[in-house]
Amino acid sequence: MPRGETEKVRLTKSSSAREHTDRQRFLAFIEQCCISISMIKMAYFFNTNFFNLSKINSINILCWPKGNNRMYHILIFYCRSNVIMTHTLTAFMELMDHGIVSWENLSSVFIKKIAGFVNTKPTDVSIQQVSLDILESMVLSSHSLFLQVKHEVTMEKLIAHLQVTNQQIQTKAMALLMALLQTAGDSERQVKTFVLLQNIIHSSGLVQDEMAHYLYVLQSVTLNHLEPRMRTPLDCYSQEQRDILHGLRQAAFETESENSLSHERRRSLCAKEFKKLGFSNNSNPGQDLVRTPPGLLAMDTMFYFANRYPDAYSRFVLENSSREDKHECPFARSSIQLTLILCEILRIGETPSETGSDYHPIFFSQDRLLEELFCVCIQLLNKTWKEMRATQEDFGKVMQVVREQITRTLSSKPTSLELFKNKVNALNYSEILKLRQTERSNTFLFSELKERLKPELLELIRQQRLNRLCQGTMFRKISSRRRQDKLWYCRLSPNHKMLHYGDVEDDTEAPPIETLQNKIPVADIKSLLTGKDCPHMKENKGKQNKDVLDLAFSITYDVECSLNFIAPSRIDFCLWTDGLSVLLGREMSSESMRSELEILLSMEIKLRLLDLENVPIPDNAPIIPKPPSNYNFCYDFSQTEQ
Repeated sequence: MPRGETEKVRLTKSSSAREHTDRQRFLAFIEQCCISISMIKMAYFFNTNFFNLSKINSINILCWPKGNNRMYHILIFYCRSNVIMTHTLTAFMELMDHGIVSWENLSSVFIKKIAGFVNTKPTDVSIQQVSLDILESMVLSSHSLFLQVKHEVTMEKLIAHLQVTNQQIQTKAMALLMALLQTAGDSERQVKTFVLLQNIIHSSGLVQDEMAHYLYVLQSVTLNHLEPRMRTPLDCYSQEQRDILHGLRQAAFETESENSLSHERRRSLCAKEFKKLGFSNNSNPGQDLVRTPPGLLAMDTMFYFANRYPDAYSRFVLENSSREDKHECPFARSSIQLTLILCEILRIGETPSETGSDYHPIFFSQDRLLEELFCVCIQLLNKTWKEMRATQEDFGKVMQVVREQITRTLSSKPTSLELFKNKVNALNYSEILKLRQTERSNTFLFSELKERLKPELLELIRQQRLNRLCQGTMFRKISSRRRQDKLWYCRLSPNHKMLHYGDVEDDTEAPPIETLQNKIPVADIKSLLTGKDCPHMKENKGKQNKDVLDLAFSITYDVECSLNFIAPSRIDFCLWTDGLSVLLGREMSSESMRSELEILLSMEIKLRLLDLENVPIPDNAPIIPKPPSNYNFCYDFSQTEQ
């Protein structure tokens, strides 16, 4: 054989032998990794130092800068199987998680290779998942590794992983993104996530718990960028901030050129307009924004509203300027308090919880969520103020209702600002009252207590109705010409067995029962009729007045006999129909009875819930002291004022 061919064969054999040796070393390395992991798990399981865990440092891959780079070369360049690569990276991750070897020992070449698995088109999803896990741990372990990973992993590739349909890849990519954002606090990188995160919420179906946590963290980290403004009071010496306040005033009121006015006149005009804007300190409105929170954030939201929605801003201010002083809704004061409420609801300034997952989908549809929510809610506040017919003294109550409106609407997880606006405006003041009442009444303990108290209170109402019938009532007769010209009186006997009635004169107040000529035994009463079912309402159909129809009732006591009534008022109608129902053994059904029952139940429950243990309650009312002999102890302030 020629010498050249001999050398070629020798080289080929040498190369094949080297590859074979490398494979053997690589397989030995994998076996060593598996053994090491098993040793670690057994050591932790038996809680003993029998195993020398420090021997794991003999795995050269964990000490690349100081160890044998040959093993690293095998791992990176000679691993052709995706399955083996996945298991290798998983073994590496498990070993590193036990904290035996520092992440600082990793080389930049290794970091670049792992980042390459994330940046390049995936050949295997499992490799990408483990690689994203490794990169996240690097970022969280060391600032220097964070800088390297930030340099190697492009945001565009990370965004692409968030847009895939594989939820595990989405979650791992989101975890890496959160690690980068929390470590860097880089607002520029955060802004780029809004567009893609809409796709995650809207297209991924049910959001998993881990992804929900990352969305919550992203929301918290982003909103917390507003904390410095929230914690900073207004600087009265800042010309820029003073200009913003005067800009709010000028945007609300069309005034003449102030340059032509004298200093005193201009100062008086500004104070008057700042008062109309709702500032408490109209001579120095900046003092209203010194309190933190919300600090400068309240000024930012007001300025945003005035510039973004100038028509709505002017309408709010001018509408309240035309009301009476006590009924006007102060824009500035309301804005400051509303901004504080929004900060509390959105938890601005709070550190994200490690287990939190309560995110708002609407956050990912708006670049400036706080400002846009403010613009919707300040108009809602004005609407609620009018619905409550509030005065300045009711300011706190109005803000409580507005807070409840916002909280209830956000709890329904609206996905857009328009949807939030529609829902929160539909939840008006009357709806809030209904919801509060329903929630109170549906509470199990309250419901059980109400059911126990109801029979006793219903009996009390029955007795009151019967007592009212015993007192009697004056009724008017309606003639054939529909004229109410004659009076008659009807009352129940004290023993509840007879109904006595008869005609009376106009000047009669409460005639004695003996003077009433007619009577009907209660036992003979067959039925109680109301409204259009009454015989005296059927005579002239179509001609009866609706007011009269609502007050009409009759009792039948023979086959064709009836006693017809027209109650003087709706209250008397309810009292008599309830009382007659009790006499007939029926349930009371009037709206007056239902209202009184609710009042009595509410009062009785409040009394039952009072902590009266060891509190002596006297049997008799305390004695009212006698008036003083003179009032010389009173001080006359009028002399001081003069």
